[in-house]
Formats: sequence, C-alpha cells, structure tokens
Amino acid sequence: MKCPNCNTENPRDARFCAECGAPLQQAQTHMAETQKAAGAALALGHAARQARLEAAVEPGAIISTRAYNAVMIGVVVWGLLVNVLLCTYVGDVYRYINPVAFLILYFVLAFGGIFIASKSDNAGISFLGYNMVVVPLGLAISAMVAEYGGIDSQVVKDAFLYTLVVTLAMLGIEMMFPAFFEKLGMALLGCLIALLLCEVVLLLFRVRQNVTDWIASGLFSVYIAYDIHRSQQFPKTLDNAVDCALDIYLDMANLFLRLLRILGSKNNNNK
Repeated sequence: MKCPNCNTENPRDARFCAECGAPLQQAQTHMAETQKAAGAALALGHAARQARLEAAVEPGAIISTRAYNAVMIGVVVWGLLVNVLLCTYVGDVYRYINPVAFLILYFVLAFGGIFIASKSDNAGISFLGYNMVVVPLGLAISAMVAEYGGIDSQVVKDAFLYTLVVTLAMLGIEMMFPAFFEKLGMALLGCLIALLLCEVVLLLFRVRQNVTDWIASGLFSVYIAYDIHRSQQFPKTLDNAVDCALDIYLDMANLFLRLLRILGSKNNNNK
C-alpha cells in the first residue's frame, strides 16, 4: 500500500507509513467516517433547537441565570472528561469492533440520544440522552486520537488547547456582537449540509480533504458562538441547560476533530 503523504510502499495490512508515520488509506477512511458522523449529529440537532424555543415551560421550572449557566458549563465539562477517560483507557476502538458495526452502533446511540434529549423536558432523561451521544462520539474520537499517537502526543495536546482557545475567543466575540449571531441558524445549517455532502463525494473518489478541514474548522468555530448565543434565548430551565450543553459539546467535538486532522497532517508533512 502506497503512502499518500510520502509515496513509500507499505505492507497491505499496515495502518501507518513506516517512513513518515502518516495514516494509510484505511485509517484515513475511518477518520473521515468519524468526522462525517460527528457533523451529521450536529446537523440533526438543529431541529431540536427550534423545538426547544417553541416549547411551553412551567414558570416554576425557571432557574436563575447563574444556576442555568453553571449547569450548562458543568455538563459540557462532564462530556469532555468522559472523552478524556475514553481516550486514555480505550484507545483505538476499531481494535475491538468492526468499523462498520461501530458506525451503525454510533448512529443508533447518538441519534437516539439526541432524540431523547430533544423530546424530554426532564433534565435527568436529557442527561441520559446527552451521555448516549458523548460515549459513542468519545469512542470515535478516541480512535482518531490513537491514530495520532494517543492522548499524550503533542498533536493531540495542541488540538485540544486550540479548541479551548477558540471556544473562549468565540464566547468573547458573541458577548461583543450578539446581534450578529441572531439570524445565522439557517445559513449555518445550509453550510454544514453542503460541507457534509461535498466531503461524502470527495471520500467516494478518495480525494484528500485538507481544504475542507480548514473550512469546517471555521464553520464549527462560528457554530460555537451561535450555540452559546442561542443558549441564552431559551427559557432557563435545568432541561434546557442540559440540551444546550449538548449543542456546545458537539460543536467543540467537531472542531477538535478537524483541528486534530489539520495539525496531524502538518506534523506528518514536516517529517
């Protein structure tokens, strides 16, 4: 099997190039499938956001803005911690399960979790749905992290750091220009769907997707600010705090995956 990065011939069953360490075609396909699955989960969540805006809420369910934001941040941090634990102790999930079987399981659990969270007005049930998304997506992220040297590799650390920096930066931008994000919903959704369709076509024709990774990184960065903005428009209930945390977690997970791919490709090209 020829390495797409340095053209070195490798054994047919090899997953990494013996010369430059770049992931070979099979590993790249798994990474691309992981990214499409994560992006599809985010696209599905758009309808859930609109439903939450239109849902009637009992006055007694309203909590303070401080408590609402604290719960939302806590739930996001919980999801990130679960992902760190999965990356640390599980590693490449494709060693234990067939990639096709895993993707089927991923879609069933993740989309089921989004459906449960969006339909429930109970914070506990929504948190269950949240974890149904976090665990399979965390396993997919864990497999991709393993491809780039594991959680202790510099590429992975940099991707995580940049994700946090971008998230904080977009929070600041949203606070300075809240009106800008008021009507971006449909435009962002259209861009996301177009991006996913484009990447599916490129994947079928085995075209490298470096440019789309950069575009996606910008798109998911804007999504972070948009979902932070939208989180403050919903009635401030415990259930909505959990649901909004799911939106923001998906934004951050998608951004991390794209940055990891970009930084990993740059690292391989420098070898």
